[in-house]
Amino acid sequence: MLTMFCPNQVPKGLCTRMGIRREISTSNSLISKIKFKLYVLKKQSKRLCLKAAISYERQVEERRSRNIHPTINCRGVLEKQKLYNKYKSIGNNFICRASTGEVATSDSSENVTSNKIGVLLLNLGGPETLDDVQPFLYNLFADPDIIRLPTSLQWLQKPLAYLISMNRAPKSAAAYASIGGGSPLKKITDEQAEALRLALQSRGIEAQVYVGMRYWYPFTEEAITRIKEDGISQLVVLPLYPQFSISTSGSSLRLLEQLFREDQYLINMPHTVIPSWYQRPGYVSAMADLIEKERDQVFEDPSKAVIFFSAHGVPVSYVEDAGDPYKAEMEQCVDLIMQELGRRGVNNTHTLAYQSRVGPVEWLKPYTDSTIKELGASGVKDLLAVPISFVSEHIETLEEIDMEYRELAEESGITNWGRVPALNCNPVFIQDLAEAVEDAVPYAGVMATQTNDTLVPGGSVVDLLSVYDRERLPPPDNLWDVGHSVTEDSDLFTTTSTFLIFAALLLVGLELATGNNILSQFGLF
Repeated sequence: MLTMFCPNQVPKGLCTRMGIRREISTSNSLISKIKFKLYVLKKQSKRLCLKAAISYERQVEERRSRNIHPTINCRGVLEKQKLYNKYKSIGNNFICRASTGEVATSDSSENVTSNKIGVLLLNLGGPETLDDVQPFLYNLFADPDIIRLPTSLQWLQKPLAYLISMNRAPKSAAAYASIGGGSPLKKITDEQAEALRLALQSRGIEAQVYVGMRYWYPFTEEAITRIKEDGISQLVVLPLYPQFSISTSGSSLRLLEQLFREDQYLINMPHTVIPSWYQRPGYVSAMADLIEKERDQVFEDPSKAVIFFSAHGVPVSYVEDAGDPYKAEMEQCVDLIMQELGRRGVNNTHTLAYQSRVGPVEWLKPYTDSTIKELGASGVKDLLAVPISFVSEHIETLEEIDMEYRELAEESGITNWGRVPALNCNPVFIQDLAEAVEDAVPYAGVMATQTNDTLVPGGSVVDLLSVYDRERLPPPDNLWDVGHSVTEDSDLFTTTSTFLIFAALLLVGLELATGNNILSQFGLF
């Protein structure tokens, strides 16, 4: 059987099921200074790699004279997460892309400061005013990565998103009103972007940092427009999600993939993506700092507090059927933080649960609300909540955790409640992001087009998006699977069939009453 270097966050057994081996070694001469053995699934791929290796030395000289990174086209080869970290001490480094099979080399000693470097921060977005709530929800539920409809019903995506958003807007607006009338996410993300720019500047890297939101302003499309207007020549894409998931980073990157595919400027722009960074020492240390500080300040006897990690949930089918690494990454993230706390003498009991489930499908367990009740019933009195999948304060920390779950904890007999703040602009966290960007810049490669293949941004996210693709999910068992929510919406639907019937009848009724083709407003018929 063939084997390969697998990233830590890939679920155990996935590499074995894929049956691929990829190995890179080093020696002295130019062509063999970076020897490589690329074992691929197709014999044709192996022949192409060997043929490319023969012409590699000539390609190096030709492209170096034009300041272009040499490439070796090896169709079908999968890129491995963090390959550049493993080999960053080597003069030349290989980056392989799953979609195009391109292997790009990068000289780590090359002076990249002469380029116009950009950093694109990707995030969810949130309504800034109460009037923004309904259109924000529409954008959210119109995303096929969030609500998956069977193929035969995909024409209902936008009408269904409209109906759901209209139905949910009053309750969601009340939640946003309770935290000041809107989401602080844009303000905080802008502050993080400026802090990151200054941190990079202190490292001698002059870079422009852009913010691209998936479902509200500034949209990713707006950020891309600014990147082009500013003449950025090298881009690092950094999703502000510590752990990768199809429904968060995957959705944002899929949109970016589409934008790149349609624009020659973007196709030719060297770029790389940092798909997840939960295991970075600075992030782990910053989280441990916040937990230790909050624990010592809030509780009379800090050693008795249960550290309660609450993460955003995803449907089980994403993990079990599509191989979404989110659950594995989350569990490893918690382990790393607790190991760091243990080194500091903090050895509290801890648990991990998942919040914000929505709809009729099964989500990752244990659920946050159920776990809080169980802890209360078992006699726990001191609970320290840690929002583990969020790096900024927003609706799910300020309303769902601080209000709903705190009230539930008190009702369950938990008398002492504490909540660790989100990282926001924590200096240790920002410096760690800056270091991640600095490490990634030399390995930005050029995206190459290829017919009939998925084309996604370069860097290790290619491997993730090609392996954890929504197309690998089976047809939804309950007419749709919901992959994200804004607040806890377990009452969002009673039964999916009833709602779809209601939606169809409502559309027909509106067309009869108004005489207008309602579906045409959504680009249908």
